[in-house]
Amino acid sequence: MIINVPLLKELFRGFTVQRWNDKIRPVEFVELDKHAHKMLIAYCMGKYEEMEGKTVNWNNIIKGGIYELLRRIVISDIKSPIYNKIKDDYKDTFLGLSNWVYDQLEPKIENDEIKAELKEYLLNENYLDELSRKILDAAHKYASFWEFQIIKNANPTGYQMKEIELELLSAINNYTELVGVKKLLTKRPISDFIDLFGQLRFQIRWSQIPRLPKTSVLGHSMLVATISYFFAIDNDACNKRLYNDFFGGLFHDLPEAVTRDIISPVKKSSKEFHDLIGKIEKELAENEIYPLIEESWIPEIKYFTQDEFENKVIDSKGEVHKKLDVNEINEKFNDNEHSPVDGELIRAADQLAAFLEAWSSTRIGVNSEEFNFAMQEIKTLYSSKTIGKVPIKNLVSGF
Repeated sequence: MIINVPLLKELFRGFTVQRWNDKIRPVEFVELDKHAHKMLIAYCMGKYEEMEGKTVNWNNIIKGGIYELLRRIVISDIKSPIYNKIKDDYKDTFLGLSNWVYDQLEPKIENDEIKAELKEYLLNENYLDELSRKILDAAHKYASFWEFQIIKNANPTGYQMKEIELELLSAINNYTELVGVKKLLTKRPISDFIDLFGQLRFQIRWSQIPRLPKTSVLGHSMLVATISYFFAIDNDACNKRLYNDFFGGLFHDLPEAVTRDIISPVKKSSKEFHDLIGKIEKELAENEIYPLIEESWIPEIKYFTQDEFENKVIDSKGEVHKKLDVNEINEKFNDNEHSPVDGELIRAADQLAAFLEAWSSTRIGVNSEEFNFAMQEIKTLYSSKTIGKVPIKNLVSGF
């Protein structure tokens, strides 16, 4: 099993890594939020490249996103301009730094294949194919620029604000051969979609309960996507299933961009209310989300966001089949043609992330009855559960 307690804790640290912490910030900016936004932008850019007839290596994009997140969590104290200067001008020093990053992460990873991939990613700048690198780099820069627009309004006459803006714009302009970058710079509707998704960083989870660290819906989505991806690898998933489980996890709370975060106890207060919320989410998505994206993307976004916790496959006629067992997907539908998605595992990742949020707060000393109840409920639910080849029980028993 790839995911273990030390690796979960390391990923969760992304909620405590502060960004732009030498500037006046109207809201907190943290690393997990930034990487969630970055991966949404990478998704859009990759989709545009596919529309141009190019082949996109989605597995490389996902791995690059996750491994870079781990790197940034470890080197959180190095400002981006300094990091980039070391990377570009002091290759030997950068290689030594990358080795040190790997040494910090290696004890927290048990899977030898993931260790090897991470080491190769950190030490070999050509590990990813050229198009994947460009998409990820462009998405990284644009996500930083998006944050900067908010920072700039709070620091209108701040030190080096003009220089930072010009530097970010210049970096983004280096990737104008990507169709998605051109559309973002010319403020096409897709930029509104990226703005809408980015606003999930302002929605705080468990907002009615005092808690540390505070976590956003946006960062939570990246954590769920990462856990779901590793669960999929444990199930020997085909490439399309890896893609679906990661982006299914990333998009699972997308409707909350237009409904806000409705806490689970309220959603579950009655079946009628739960069904009504689902109906309203679909209507709002039709009116406020889908008009912002390319028409050809809509079926996939619906596949990710409607009945997001159901196991699903698509047959040769394009019809979606739900309520399958993960073992059944493993045995009969684990191929790209059936486009399988493990909604049950995405749900487990979602609840595991919620468990981590409650557990971390109680460890810091900010406790409540709600946290204790939620943790006990999740531990009870998964205490003896294995989903496909993933023994979830081993994770919850480790806390």
